[in-house]
Amino acid sequence: MADNLSDALKKLKLASADSTTDSVESCLDCLLKALAHNNADASGKIQEMGVLPLLPTLLAPQSSCTPKVANIIAEVAKNEFMRSPCVEAGLIPPLVQLLHSKDHEVLLQTGRALGNICYDSQSSKEQFASTNIAEELVRLFQRQAEHEKKEMIFEVLAPLAENDVIKLQLVEAGLVECLLDVVVHTVDGVREEDVAQLKTASDLMVLLLLGDESMQKLFEGGKGSVFQRVLSWVPSHNHQLQLAGALAIANFARNDGNCIHMVESGIVQKLLELLDRHVDEGNVTVQHAALSALRNLAIPVVNKAKMLSAGVSDTVLKFLPSEMPPVQFKLLGTLRMLIDTQADAADQLGTNGKLVERLVEWCEAKDHAGVMGESNRLLSALIRHSKSKDVVKTVIQGAGVKHLVVMATSEHMIMQNEALVALGLIAGLDLVGAEKDFVGAGLVQVLHKLLSDEMSAPEVKYNSMVIICAVMGSGPLHKEVQGLAFIDVVSKLRSHENKTVSHQASLTEQRLTAQS
Repeated sequence: MADNLSDALKKLKLASADSTTDSVESCLDCLLKALAHNNADASGKIQEMGVLPLLPTLLAPQSSCTPKVANIIAEVAKNEFMRSPCVEAGLIPPLVQLLHSKDHEVLLQTGRALGNICYDSQSSKEQFASTNIAEELVRLFQRQAEHEKKEMIFEVLAPLAENDVIKLQLVEAGLVECLLDVVVHTVDGVREEDVAQLKTASDLMVLLLLGDESMQKLFEGGKGSVFQRVLSWVPSHNHQLQLAGALAIANFARNDGNCIHMVESGIVQKLLELLDRHVDEGNVTVQHAALSALRNLAIPVVNKAKMLSAGVSDTVLKFLPSEMPPVQFKLLGTLRMLIDTQADAADQLGTNGKLVERLVEWCEAKDHAGVMGESNRLLSALIRHSKSKDVVKTVIQGAGVKHLVVMATSEHMIMQNEALVALGLIAGLDLVGAEKDFVGAGLVQVLHKLLSDEMSAPEVKYNSMVIICAVMGSGPLHKEVQGLAFIDVVSKLRSHENKTVSHQASLTEQRLTAQS
């Protein structure tokens, strides 16, 4: 097979120079057989013998060789190592031109070739961005009536639309209007192809919104017709459209201005109604998307109180029994965003025994690091934002203290700090109630390690010393502090370059000396 392939490649080089169609076709047949037998080896040989640069001349619209050449390119481009060479060989412009062909086989193979070249290849997508492919594809899509041809164009569009420059080009070329049109014509369809087209069109719509420029262009200050149409998908009876609508809102909600406008325009109510429909129906992807949208909308401070008074936390809590980690993760993130700077809400949620019990359970979800991390962060946030003795009591009763001590050893500085601030509040508000848990979780040892570690951030050192001062009022903890020679570590920090740390070190040293 290897010898036959080498011969065929040599003949192809000669034949393409002479433009003898018959001999070119037989060489192409041999190449396709070799690719079917061992794609990677044959592709490597094609590259090695310099055949790729010959192929653009063989992609003439009227040539009978064209479908086979496009098929060979599609097969070769299945290999990641061949995608850049395909771009460098100048194959993209002639392939783009072939999209105008009326020949079904040419269109099919061209679509495959373009799709494979740009699959997972940032360099080829950049090359595509410098051509007029976006315009060509949209124009071609507008002319198609057949499902198969539309699907083929979709297959080329999806990987291309991952590139932000091409996203904007596609939006400007009018793809969005085409997609909305597909949705209108397929939403009530029962045929398999209608369902497939609806999914592809709505997924592609969401993908276009992932680009900042394309998203903002379609938002048009919240007055854009596209934005309004997508919003109408949320109350739809169709799960695919509900999903796409919620994901679209989550994507539009990527800056404060958009979020504030959307909350003012009543979107929150639509999302809550959607979630209420899915408490029992239980479509996990819709739940996840709607919670993602609410989480993003809750980021601007001005939105939090409005969303809380609209009943967002009550609706979100209905999903507390969920056993699906993606839903758990978004539920936790949404609640954490909502209570940030909102003392009353943090107090109300922090004294909810069922919520705290579930958080403690999820703090042990070692198989799901995201859920585990978010549970710890919410547990800490409930204490930090409420500064409430009742919340601290609820967390102590729910056995949450040990998790905050473990969180203080996190590799992420922001999580260390959140844990330490919460632990400082626990020590200040209910030291007697927390004493047993502090001893059991090795709090003093953790603080000693954080203060001794040169890599610890200034905030971590500062908050660790605040806790040391706070726990000196407990007999057992005071004894542990004395046993670990904290005074040596703290006295070194008096010369720390950070003034807040050095000042706290002086205060802590005085406290340790006075109570030694």
